Amino acid sequence: MKRRDLIKRLALLPLAGNVFPLEPLLSTSAAGDNRSLYSQDDQMPELHRKALVMDGHTHVMTRELLFGTDIGQRYSDGTVDLPRAKEGGVDAMFFTVYTPEHYYPGRFETKNTFRVVNLALDQIEKNHSVIELALTASDIERITRKGKIAAFLDLEGPFDLDGDINLLRALYRLGLRSMQLTAHNTTNAFIDTCNDVRRWGGINELGKEIIAEMNRLGMVINIAHASNEAILQTAEASKHPVIYSHGGFYSIVPHPRCITDEAAKALASKGGVIGIHFGSLFNNPKYWEWQTDTKETTPASVQSAELETIEEVDQELMKEVPLNFTGTIPDPYWMHVDQLAKVIDYGVNLVGEDHIAIGSDLDGGPELPREIKDISDFPQITLAMQRLGYSEQRIKKILGLNWLRVIREVTGG
Repeated sequence: MKRRDLIKRLALLPLAGNVFPLEPLLSTSAAGDNRSLYSQDDQMPELHRKALVMDGHTHVMTRELLFGTDIGQRYSDGTVDLPRAKEGGVDAMFFTVYTPEHYYPGRFETKNTFRVVNLALDQIEKNHSVIELALTASDIERITRKGKIAAFLDLEGPFDLDGDINLLRALYRLGLRSMQLTAHNTTNAFIDTCNDVRRWGGINELGKEIIAEMNRLGMVINIAHASNEAILQTAEASKHPVIYSHGGFYSIVPHPRCITDEAAKALASKGGVIGIHFGSLFNNPKYWEWQTDTKETTPASVQSAELETIEEVDQELMKEVPLNFTGTIPDPYWMHVDQLAKVIDYGVNLVGEDHIAIGSDLDGGPELPREIKDISDFPQITLAMQRLGYSEQRIKKILGLNWLRVIREVTGG
């Protein structure tokens, strides 16, 4: 037996029965312990164990940067660490480093980005027995064959608000192979976001230059958080497939962060992939309606008051870490994993099974489905797709092969 298969076989899947009711069984907070809902005796599905499982958007390094912790150690909170990733049968991930809006007013975005990329490399090296850096699809296959997790370095937030291509090239030399074009929720000097002021009508000429340079370098272009016009224009401008790493569908939940059918089809027509986010806000119409009734739902650019040093910004951000939803969701509005599977199914019917994948946004704030408390519960997605009657090959594509295919096409390896 391969080492990778042995590791997956050892992980237990917490699941009670084969079918979950459509309504929650009891009232509890999303931050509470779900384990009472599950049987500890059910093992990970054989399909999940054998499949290449890859998450297209997993937040890392914010906690490690601010608190000096080690992702190789199990945390008592949050949703991602390497021990739990192993238990969830996760073989590879877009190892997403994050530079949030807190760093923008003082123009600390570039400094923070290089800090977190360097720290990611340090943490991968420190935990070399468990995880390795992957630069290509062939690297991912080589690393996972050894039973290790493959880390495909990805940036959310700006490498530079001005779009200096020299800084982009420097990050590529450090191992960055995927990047979100937008400055998280903030429109930057070359592309509009979906929920900030529209300055460019999508992308401008600098945006096209950056897209061309990423194509030349062999970097995955991530269009999550962009405006509808920007997504369409990026798909048209790029000679390589473009990804939408984490989100839902606007036809299911009309949140500005969700992708329109038009944009999804445009990405798919160029070979791109859409990663399905794990959050209720993007996937559960009941939850969306409840939020719409109780609060403002259109997010604005969240920027801290200007602080004089990056250390002061760090202190402010520390108050929010771990970056996870901690509120209470009443029974009628709490999403089950089967609703998440229905969103996956919507995408499959819309653009085909070759263009849908998983982009959880774990440790990035989603209101998780009831059956998923952290990354160790990834097998729940496989079980939910099996309940839909999906074929083994379709499930394998969605779990990881679609990401692998795009990475191979973009990086050339």
